[in-house]
Amino acid sequence: MTGIDTHSKHSTHDTDGAQVSTGGAGEATEAIPELVIISGMSGAGRSTAAKCLEDLGWFVVDNLPPALIPTMVDLGARSQGNVARIAVVVDVRGRRFFDNLRESLAALDTKNVKRRVLFLEASDNALVRRFESVRRPHPLQGDGRIVDGIAAERDLLRELRGDADLVIDTSSLNVHELRAKMDAQFAGEEEPELRATVMSFGFKYGLPVDADLVVDCRFLPNPHWVPELRPYTGLNDEVATYVFNQPGAKEFLDGYAELLRIVASGYRREGKRYVTIAVGCTGGKHRSVAMSERLAGRLSSDGVETVVVHRDMGRE
Repeated sequence: MTGIDTHSKHSTHDTDGAQVSTGGAGEATEAIPELVIISGMSGAGRSTAAKCLEDLGWFVVDNLPPALIPTMVDLGARSQGNVARIAVVVDVRGRRFFDNLRESLAALDTKNVKRRVLFLEASDNALVRRFESVRRPHPLQGDGRIVDGIAAERDLLRELRGDADLVIDTSSLNVHELRAKMDAQFAGEEEPELRATVMSFGFKYGLPVDADLVVDCRFLPNPHWVPELRPYTGLNDEVATYVFNQPGAKEFLDGYAELLRIVASGYRREGKRYVTIAVGCTGGKHRSVAMSERLAGRLSSDGVETVVVHRDMGRE
């Protein structure tokens, strides 16, 4: 990635609480700030993501030890509304504090803090290119190679990545594309109940690393072998008609859409706000594109805010 640094209720809590009201007339109530924790691989774009949130009006703190996050939230709560949204960058520079992160998150949950974890991901090849382009060592490589540092960092961050609310793979994104993704996720005045990204892809180019769910459309006949359809994509009406006239295509769409209704209900109950659904075929040009478009339409009709991305369309 070029240029990227490689509901309201009156209540009474104790002095550690983020919302305080004694019920007396004219007494101030401390507003609980919204919190985003930015983490991920070194070189995957944490600084760009943090800068984007800063431009959107967030109060950004870089490299804050996780043990101090609840204190930061408390200070924001006492700012009389001046610090309503806080973003904290947590990375391997503070690795000795990572053991405190889960404890800090648990403390925030007891205070009903609306918090999200954003994880920036990228492939090993992309990270190596970025570190080599700026001629800087990976912070964990020591006397080894860059790839050794990357492997050590992945192991260190594995649990945090699994707990993340939103994972963004920046392997093929430039600065402007990452900023657009950040704007789409954080610029809105109100947070939707659930936001879905439906991404078509080609298995021959590899699985999307930020996918929560993966669908395989290779059981359907490939329009690539139909000469008059080969030049087109799944966005073409003739290609889509061909795909959905195949045995099992409509039944698969109906069945998976119903499954996603169950999954979406569970995500909402668990407070998960983002889901990436990857729909694959061989090259990511015909079947997966057509299925992604139909699936996104079903999600939208069910009230899920949906964005469609065709990762590999046009690569052939």
